[in-house]
Amino acid sequence: MTHTVLRIDASARRDGSESRALTQRIVDRLEPQSIIQRDLAVAIPTIDADWLAANWTKEEERSDKQRATLALSDSLIEEIKAADTLVIGTPIYNFGIPANLKAWIDQIARAGITFRYTEAGPEGVMTGKRAIIAIASGGTQVGSDVDFASGYLRHVLGFIGITNVQVVAADQLMIDADASHAKANAALEDLAA
Repeated sequence: MTHTVLRIDASARRDGSESRALTQRIVDRLEPQSIIQRDLAVAIPTIDADWLAANWTKEEERSDKQRATLALSDSLIEEIKAADTLVIGTPIYNFGIPANLKAWIDQIARAGITFRYTEAGPEGVMTGKRAIIAIASGGTQVGSDVDFASGYLRHVLGFIGITNVQVVAADQLMIDADASHAKANAALEDLAA
């Protein structure tokens, strides 16, 4: 049993979303004691010059405005810290992840907080966690040369220290929905709670 799951839904659709349905099934299988939910259909602001300036100002030197600018980022990172397992549900839009999921990544990938620079290069500090990525696509085959979503998410999660990453895909739904659902069901059965 997983203690705490951070559930992230990136689909713009709330009703009829394949990735949301798949994410729910994964969360049900994990039977967590608690769930933190982050619905990215409610837009996450993209980083801008003010955000960058606040982020690169030493914490003790930040103005109140800079602290306010980073408040959402700080909250998103606390959600990750509180979770044992991240379950990220995302569609593939135009061969990649939705912009709202990219905005979330930009908010949580912070030097000195979720990763640090060492003599050997960047090192993730959010270790000891598990991530399960639930991906739905109409035509893009997960793992193919034109899938720029699953590899990117694995890389970003590894960059912040989460290297135990599994993918459950309902891909190519517009080509063969039955086969896609069967493959996703088999992957779900293989997930350890």
